[in-house]
Amino acid sequence: MPSQKTIESTTPNLPTPYYLIDEQAIVNNLTTIKRICDLSGAKALLALKCFATWGVFDAMKPYLHGTTSSSLNEVRLGAEKFGGETHAYSVAYAEHEIYDVVSHADKIIFNSFSQLNAFRHVADDKGIPIGLRVNPKTSNSSFIIADPARPFSRLGEHDVDKIMSVIDDISGIMIHNNCENDDFHAFCASLDDIENKFSDVLPCLDWVSLGGGIHYIAQDYPVEAFAKRLKQFSDDFGVQVYLEPGEASIHNGALLVTSVLDTMHNGKPLAVVDASIEAHMLDLLIYRESASLVGINDQSINLFPISQLQDNNDGINNDGINNDDTNVSDNKTNDSNTIIYGKSCLAGDIFGEYALNDIELKTGDKVAFGNAAGYTMVKKNWFNGVAMPAIVIKRLNGQIETQRQFTYEDFKSSLS
Repeated sequence: MPSQKTIESTTPNLPTPYYLIDEQAIVNNLTTIKRICDLSGAKALLALKCFATWGVFDAMKPYLHGTTSSSLNEVRLGAEKFGGETHAYSVAYAEHEIYDVVSHADKIIFNSFSQLNAFRHVADDKGIPIGLRVNPKTSNSSFIIADPARPFSRLGEHDVDKIMSVIDDISGIMIHNNCENDDFHAFCASLDDIENKFSDVLPCLDWVSLGGGIHYIAQDYPVEAFAKRLKQFSDDFGVQVYLEPGEASIHNGALLVTSVLDTMHNGKPLAVVDASIEAHMLDLLIYRESASLVGINDQSINLFPISQLQDNNDGINNDGINNDDTNVSDNKTNDSNTIIYGKSCLAGDIFGEYALNDIELKTGDKVAFGNAAGYTMVKKNWFNGVAMPAIVIKRLNGQIETQRQFTYEDFKSSLS
């Protein structure tokens, strides 16, 4: 969690909204990741699809081996701003961009046989190692919308015989089949399955990326056992193992700090803040989750919302989305709970419902939401023209720096 100091004492005069990134909180995660790498011999690459705020890359570089990307823009950013190893992957490359991709990459991973056959000559001409994404057709994911092994998935190849037919064209594979998986035993079972399914493929390779989505920075995660299992896999097949931490790198590494613009009452107390989940914390909307509340003015709190999306199938459709478009409780006995809304016109722009007890939110109050680093700044958008949060960084030495502020000109230029 970013600094235990209050919002008022840390950034008393900054206009809201803004993301407050805490370098020390990120380094705390990265220290665990580096320990795993030291124990296992694995290498760790920052997944830029999750977090690409390059203003904090200097603090992250000592702990990671490079970056992995999902597009030309990301691979270029990784090469230019992070350095180290730069792995390029995309669900599909366009012919007009493939030469730029290989000019910035140290490895390139193709998603399909057809992409491999179409573009491997470009990588060969540059002498860049080539990989193929492989789909074991099993996964550890609570949401089908984020499940790489969902039925009819386009993410990677699964036919072992066909993979063996191109084995001389590749030096490694990438497997990404975890999503927020904090269960070590589930990870081991999945890796056992991979070893069995691809027993002919693995001995022919130089490297294997196990992707991201493994929550090994959780407080009680068995780090030593995890590292031992990675090393066993590496030794058994003679491969360099890569991990691609995204959320694991920056978990609890930032806040979204907002101000209350208005308060109302409609069966329950309501507050409207100057940010939006649709524009600034989009995954809350996609997965029908709510934000944790970590600060109000000069008070640090750690308050989870009343209503959270459950991991069962109640009210969830086939895309992993709750059919009820609200993140609030309809329990009439909870009339004192406060619902915090974003300021966009979307009816379901809701940060969450909170039992604030004797706290009554007022216009002008500062409200901070937690875990706002992953899949936020990389997904932010200009819906409704709502002001884009500034990017503010708390450096390792405690200094506060405003990295970037956004203006009307940024909004206008994004549209034409």
